[in-house]
Formats: sequence, C-alpha cells, structure tokens
Amino acid sequence: MDPQQRRTETGPRPPVGEPGGDVTSIFIAFGVFIAIAALVMSPSSLVHQVPEGHVGAYWRGGALLNIITEPGFHVKLPFITNYEPVQVTLQTDQVKDIPCGTKGGVMITFEKIEVVNRLRKDYVYDTLLNYGVDYDNTWIYDKIHHEINQFCSSHSLQQVYIDIFDQIDERMKEALQADCTRYAPGIEIISVRVTKPKIPESVRRNFEQMEEERTKVLIAIEKQRVAEKEAETKKIMAISEAEKNANVSKILMEQKLTEKDSARREADIENQMYLDRQKSLADADYYRVLKEAEANKLKLTPEFLELKFIDAIARNTKMFFGDKVPNMVLDQRLLGNFLNHSTKDKSNDGNSERATDS
Repeated sequence: MDPQQRRTETGPRPPVGEPGGDVTSIFIAFGVFIAIAALVMSPSSLVHQVPEGHVGAYWRGGALLNIITEPGFHVKLPFITNYEPVQVTLQTDQVKDIPCGTKGGVMITFEKIEVVNRLRKDYVYDTLLNYGVDYDNTWIYDKIHHEINQFCSSHSLQQVYIDIFDQIDERMKEALQADCTRYAPGIEIISVRVTKPKIPESVRRNFEQMEEERTKVLIAIEKQRVAEKEAETKKIMAISEAEKNANVSKILMEQKLTEKDSARREADIENQMYLDRQKSLADADYYRVLKEAEANKLKLTPEFLELKFIDAIARNTKMFFGDKVPNMVLDQRLLGNFLNHSTKDKSNDGNSERATDS
C-alpha cells in the first residue's frame, strides 16, 4: 500500500513536539489501570450502597462534594473519592454521666440524657460543610453539657431534684433548638428525656425522709377527707330519711283530710236530703191542713151546723131536771137566727173590702 494512502486512512497524527496529548493519555491509562486493579482486588471500593433512611455524602481529596445521593447502589472512584452515609431519619443520641454543681454547691450527676433529633435532607450539605460528619458532637453532646451546667448553677438542689425537675426536659429542648435554629438550621430537636440525677447518699436519705413525712401528711389528709365524706354521706342519708318520713306523714295527713272531707260532704248531702225530705213532709202537712181548713170553712153552713147540733143533742144521754133546764137548751130558732146574723156580717165585710179596693 502506498505510504500516502496509509496516512490518509489512519488520519493525521498529533505533532511530536506537543506533550499535552501524551500526559492526558497517561492519566487516562493510569486511571483505567487503578479502576481495573481496584475492581479486581476489592469490588466494594468501586460500588457502594446507601442504606434506607440515609443519604450519601462524598469527599474528593478532602473536599466535600456538592453531591448527595439517595438510598441504593452507587459508583465512586476508588482511593480518590470517600463516601459516608448520613442518617436523615429520627435518631436518638444518649449523653451520659453529666456532672454539674447546684446553686448551693452540691455536686450531682445526670447518668443519661436522651436527645431525639433529625437532620433534614435539604440541609445535609450545609451542615456537613460547616460542622462535619460529627455535627451532633457540637450541637447535642457538648451543648447538653453546657445547658445542664447552666441550669444547675442557677437552681438549688431542691428545685433541680424535686420542684422543677419535670420542666428540665422542655427547657433543654428549647435551649438546644434555639441554638440549632440560629447556627445549624438543618438540625431539628424532637424531644429530650432527662433521667433523675444522682445525688449524695446523705442528701438523698433526707429527701426520702421528707417524702415519707409528706406521704404521711397526705395519708392523714386523705383519711380526714374520707371521714368528712362519710359524715356528709350519713348526714345526707339522715336528711333523705327525714324528708321521706315527712313526705309519708304529709301524704297520710292529706289522705286523712281527704277522707274527713269526703265524710263531711257525705254528711252534708245526707243532712240536706233529710232537710229536703222534712221540708217536703211539712209542706205536705201544711197543704193538707190548709185544704182541710178550707174544706171545713166550706162546711160551716147554717144547715150543716144545725145538722151537727141536732146530731150532738141526739147523742147526749144526760138528763137535767129543774126549773132552769130550758135555759140550758137553746132553741133551734135562736141558733138559726145567730147563724143568719153571722152570715150577714161576713157578707157586709166582703162588700166593704171590695169597695175599698175599688
């Protein structure tokens, strides 16, 4: 083949005097060699896995790369790029054996304080750039020591151990979150759990005795309340029983009054019936007597009286002797004249009354 033709097919060659192409080729070849050697010697140095709940952070030559990977398999340059998994879910940091001195000079120790926190995913790069992978040493462990000592130095043992112990959790949480929000906003403090501190044995015994006495007082108070409740219950029951008896008596009295009133009404009705009956009888007698009087008045005629007079004389069986017997026996003519005279007088009286009315 013609040399000119061979040069045309292979293309133009780089100038011999330019070293750039040779250096690049050397680096590429060296990198390929290292990759092949790492892959042959340790495949895990090339391929790595980011676990669930974490993100991957990378450093190249000691400089943090602005690359955050999600959970799964990823590839990095071995021996050149370093990798660290960073947890972005809830985690609990335990800070142990924290000594502090109270306001009165008593040394106490908090055996364990648990801080539940979380690093937000969108702040991973900034947090690692400013505080490194061990960011929790600065903002949790060291901060807890500082805040606990500040709290103890401003309160007495009585307050720390008993009075405001239930407020320490919330105060520690607020203090940690305030500084994290200001300097490391990616760290979120969820909760803080503080255990009871260890105090000197003599002081602890005094507190136990105080608690026993307080318990005795509370028991006495509760007994007194129970006695008062029992007395109040008995009083209520007595009042209820009295009210029940009073209501029963009232009902019985009302029943008796109702019976008496019914008897009185029945007697009134019977009396009224008796009075009406007697009045009816009296009216009947009066009417009968009145009618008899009217009938007798109608019978008082001269003829009827003369008949009665003759009948009476005829039934008389007594005999009188002497010279004055005729004076005792009236002549019928004299009786008739008397009756006639009486009849005329009555007629004259009736005429005078009619004249007066007219």
